[in-house]
Amino acid sequence: MSCHLHYRQTNHKRTMILCAAALLLLIAVGLDLAVGSSAMPPSTLLSALFSGPEASDINATIVWSLRLPMTLTALFVGTSLAMAGLQIQNITQNALASPSTLGITSAASFGAALAISLGLSVFGQFWFATATSALLFALLVSFAIYFLSARRGMTPETVILAGIVVNFFFLALQQVLIYRSSPEVAQIINGWTFGNLERASWLAVGINALLTFLIAVFLLKRSWAITALTLGEERAKSLGIAVKPLRIETFFLSALLIAGAVAFIGTVSFVGLVAPHIAKLLLGEDQRFLLPGTLLSGALLMVLSSLFAKLISAGAIIPVGIITSLVGVPFLLVLLVRYSSRRFQ
Repeated sequence: MSCHLHYRQTNHKRTMILCAAALLLLIAVGLDLAVGSSAMPPSTLLSALFSGPEASDINATIVWSLRLPMTLTALFVGTSLAMAGLQIQNITQNALASPSTLGITSAASFGAALAISLGLSVFGQFWFATATSALLFALLVSFAIYFLSARRGMTPETVILAGIVVNFFFLALQQVLIYRSSPEVAQIINGWTFGNLERASWLAVGINALLTFLIAVFLLKRSWAITALTLGEERAKSLGIAVKPLRIETFFLSALLIAGAVAFIGTVSFVGLVAPHIAKLLLGEDQRFLLPGTLLSGALLMVLSSLFAKLISAGAIIPVGIITSLVGVPFLLVLLVRYSSRRFQ
């Protein structure tokens, strides 16, 4: 009876944490919408929001055409990268793994840059060609990492080192593209490496929101199987879980999330590493709570980075990818020291 009561109390606490995170995200979204090159008090912001996109008022145009797409793109790119990072950590059973540390983000970025440099389009749509190319390269590296991590004797640190090698390899290839492209194309590709929300659009919002929703629902249905996998491969197999198909489909979905984010705003590093660890610290390993907690953490991290980028720059918005890297690099260093010290205890 006491165990059942403790279980209910723990779940109630987790629910309250999720509600608090959702409230914080709502406040962060409001602040991000209110901050910009033109001052906009709360009353004016609310009036512009309720006026709708068709209103002729200049404030409504600023909010609906510029600020709202940027804020919502930051939100849904954050959820996409955070969810991808969580699932990569789950299926590799590697706390240091993420789209950026394993080189998947840089591979997707190179794929997008390749499509841009070649001027590719699919059905007359440049964004579709960019997204498709980003997905193909993200899948290539994802499955390479999958087979590498499945080899015997591969420690988490070795997999991360392999990811760093992959990361530098695709960064070098991207530099080759920049060198061989025209100045205009080179400038576009070079800007792609920073994760710039100024490229945000309602199309980016729609694609990333749809990917987040559909894949989150799909993964929530498999929350029990993924939770069992985090406890060890042998235990998961003993419970009748088909581990290999689960890992393959999860890697594919993660690559899809990464490609959707990179194809529109470029490379954003470390959200997929930091957000899952924040959620695990607050909510534990139960995927029913950890998945929505990770989504909220990723969205909050990206929206706050967008807000901070606006506050520290006068007139020009600092690319959000720079802000997330400044947060993520020391975070990764702490994790490396922490897990390395555990191995030698």
